[in-house]
Amino acid sequence: MTDRDGFRVDMHVKVLDEKVVRRAKERGLDALVYAPHFMRLPEIRQRAEKFSDDELLVVPAREVFTGTWRNRKHVLAIGLDDPIPDFISLTAAMEEFDRQDAAVLIPHPEFLSVGVTEADIRVHADVIHAVETYNPKHWDRHNRRAKEIVKNTGKPAFGSSYAHLRGTIGEVWTAFGEDIETEDELVELLRAGNTTRVLHRTGRSHELRRRLEFSHLGYENSWKKIDRLVLSGMEATHPDHETYGGKFDDRSVY
Repeated sequence: MTDRDGFRVDMHVKVLDEKVVRRAKERGLDALVYAPHFMRLPEIRQRAEKFSDDELLVVPAREVFTGTWRNRKHVLAIGLDDPIPDFISLTAAMEEFDRQDAAVLIPHPEFLSVGVTEADIRVHADVIHAVETYNPKHWDRHNRRAKEIVKNTGKPAFGSSYAHLRGTIGEVWTAFGEDIETEDELVELLRAGNTTRVLHRTGRSHELRRRLEFSHLGYENSWKKIDRLVLSGMEATHPDHETYGGKFDDRSVY
């Protein structure tokens, strides 16, 4: 464990390869939580295991897109055993997370059209374990609002780089007071509310990374992506995909 601020976890990244691992180690991280868009849990687990080693733990997770594309609310779940698709109702997703005893985190609350609201957090308070208070894609007002939500709801805070670009890895981390060796240990600490501090880099370089990540939203919300991933119904995490065997037909929003 680092003697500066605890066991460092970048709690939400979208990219993972050799360069990401190298950068994470150079930035002094101890673990990454890997939750790419539109990838099923078995594949996420396989990639996380491939890139984990004695110096860096890579924990698999799912950021589930609940609701419709135009009114989607993202929820990050760690410790899932069974796959859960995107584009089901928020209530349905929460019920599945609870059934599986996952650690449930709220990334970028109330951010644009993709954030869970304070009211949602109150409704599902028994299932939610932490709320993000610092995200590089946020403007300062978004981070201030996120901290206000944490204060109002009494939920523990976490932070992440939310890196869609390799260069953002390690810009933000959540510090824990003890070493974490496995996914189960991280889930246990999160469910118990045992995060310590949210920390991030500062300076001109950090501000540039924040702007680059925000600019990346243009692709994230492009019509081409919407058409390919949502309207076709063929994406691996779409609830109509054959791999789910119709289990979520009554909870799908499409």
